[in-house]
Amino acid sequence: MDPKRFTRRLIALGAAMFLCALVFVITLFDAQIVNGDDYLDKSIRTNAKTETVKASRGILTDRNGKVLVSNRAVYTLNFDSSLVSSDELNDALLRVIELMNAQGVEIKDALPLARTSPYAYDTANGSAKTLVKYLVSLKWINEKNVGDDGLPTTLTGSALYLKLRSEYGIDETIPNSTVRTLIGLRYSLASAKMNGSTTFEFASDVDVSLISLIKDGNYAGVQVDTSSVRVYETDYAAHVLGYTGSIQDWDDYKDKDGYTLASTVGISGVESAFEEYLHGNAGKRLVTFDNDSGKITGELYTREPQPGGTVALTIDIDLQQVVEDTLASTIQGMIDKDSNERGGAAAVIQVGTGEVLAMASYPTYDLETFNQDYDELVKDERLPMFNRATQGVYAPGSTFKLCTSVAALEEGIITPSTIIEDKGIYTYYVDPQPMCWIWRQAHTTHGRINVSQAIVDSCNYFYYEVGRLTGIKKLDEYATAFGLGQSTGIEIGDVSGVLASPEWAEAHDREWTDGQTITAAIGQSYNLFTPLQLANYVATLVSGGEHYEAHLLKNVKSYDNSRVVDVYGKGPLNDLNISDSTMAAVTKGMHDLTYDSLRSAFSRCVVEAGAKTGSAQVGTDIANGTFVAYAPYDDPEIAIAIVVEKGGSGSLLANAAVDIINAWFTRDGTGATAAGEDALMR
Repeated sequence: MDPKRFTRRLIALGAAMFLCALVFVITLFDAQIVNGDDYLDKSIRTNAKTETVKASRGILTDRNGKVLVSNRAVYTLNFDSSLVSSDELNDALLRVIELMNAQGVEIKDALPLARTSPYAYDTANGSAKTLVKYLVSLKWINEKNVGDDGLPTTLTGSALYLKLRSEYGIDETIPNSTVRTLIGLRYSLASAKMNGSTTFEFASDVDVSLISLIKDGNYAGVQVDTSSVRVYETDYAAHVLGYTGSIQDWDDYKDKDGYTLASTVGISGVESAFEEYLHGNAGKRLVTFDNDSGKITGELYTREPQPGGTVALTIDIDLQQVVEDTLASTIQGMIDKDSNERGGAAAVIQVGTGEVLAMASYPTYDLETFNQDYDELVKDERLPMFNRATQGVYAPGSTFKLCTSVAALEEGIITPSTIIEDKGIYTYYVDPQPMCWIWRQAHTTHGRINVSQAIVDSCNYFYYEVGRLTGIKKLDEYATAFGLGQSTGIEIGDVSGVLASPEWAEAHDREWTDGQTITAAIGQSYNLFTPLQLANYVATLVSGGEHYEAHLLKNVKSYDNSRVVDVYGKGPLNDLNISDSTMAAVTKGMHDLTYDSLRSAFSRCVVEAGAKTGSAQVGTDIANGTFVAYAPYDDPEIAIAIVVEKGGSGSLLANAAVDIINAWFTRDGTGATAAGEDALMR
């Protein structure tokens, strides 16, 4: 390069650097000397904080991609106590309360007290555990002053109301109706601060006109945010889907990333079971605010929120609808005849996978109106929120005879051709000497029969003898292998039920005699199983003994369906390896039954099927009805269990089972809607 040219460039660079330095000095002089007071005042009045931004929950679909639960964008109102001085907090909240009342907007709080006098404890409003933690911190109670319900025993709700009113310095001139709301908000903010937050969400799903009033008015501390609420695209599967709500116990979430006290979480059903997939990843936002007015002056997303994943369930919503409607109409028909209230449940499982295709409990409830109906639902003696399919336990009655048959055949106690004569009254023991049902009803017997015919006739005498010969140890061994008397593994949780045994009887201070074995063999004694267990038991049986966990998860995809996050891939828990001869004998009996006493119902079935009825006494003249079935007979695809409380004979449920079978095998597989980006919300 030419030396002169290089020198000119060097001089130009030096001049530019000098000008930059000069500008910096002038700016610094202006900031510190000329306008120093103005800049200082602005810095004092303006502050900034980082906030967590909630992500929209993921979408729930059925096995065919039909959207079951989605989201709707809404505005929410939060109050941030850090934006208001403690001396001005009550006045700021009162202005908010006045506005909300004028606009007819409900104010939420986390205080577990009734909204009206005498202010009894009400945990539907908030967490008892959080309240106790707060009261202990104030030294108003100690941890020993807590009852079995988790609430204070030495401080009544009305007394707590008065103490909190005093603690928060609430003026005596304020009307009582307003005081309870103010106390609730003060408590919510205090409990939030105790858990490391200064913000509490007090209103959701508010309209734009209210937002305008907030932004234009003097409402220091109030923040407008966006969130989402659940939208239910189906009126069915309430017990499966479950519901969402506010965090009840912050200790369960405080160490998890992306949660705040205002987070919406799954409370029941798959909303709770698949919370990790549905919650999404929260974002981060830098907010600046004016210290004088408490108003937000600016915001900047430092990390965009990412919605939860799309969770595909194993259920078929069209089949679910048929199962619920059929169960409801069957039970309502019984109620219409005798005016006795009943409940019931049904489950359909795919053979060879454990996938739950449908699961219904009656009576049920509406997820769309759940919050409004909650108080009535919890008081309803019919227990509509109780999932009888997974939580209700019932004696299986004669449906257990299938297990007894398999155990006796596989252990060589009998063969498919073994003949036992029904003599009406079983006299092997001095006591008891139970009767076969046909002897009790008509003073006749089933005569000489083999195991297949015993299934058709549901001959108690046959199974008394077979049960005695097999013994309770072997009966329980096979029942356990079928999954009876233990959890099915369903993700939404279930109860184990009871498998009758000497060990269980001893542990529960119950009597066990030799006579208990023969009653256990026909599905009585202490045996209590869930309808879901019964469905999975039949699915295991007709598969040849492959026992799978019952499950609702099919797969999980990212919110935009661009990648697969998880796929259910568990194999069988165990395999009974039931012999061909045993399978042939047992399934023949189940198949023949559909051409015998169940002929009128199964004559309209679109495929060949197998079934077994059951009736379990729960009172002198009262029996629960149980029914299990599978189809097709020669290539099992689905297994069904139906239980109706006070349903009488299980044969009364045959038409319901046929409706379910027909619905599955006549489906056309069309109309499925895949959940894509257009169905999702950020």
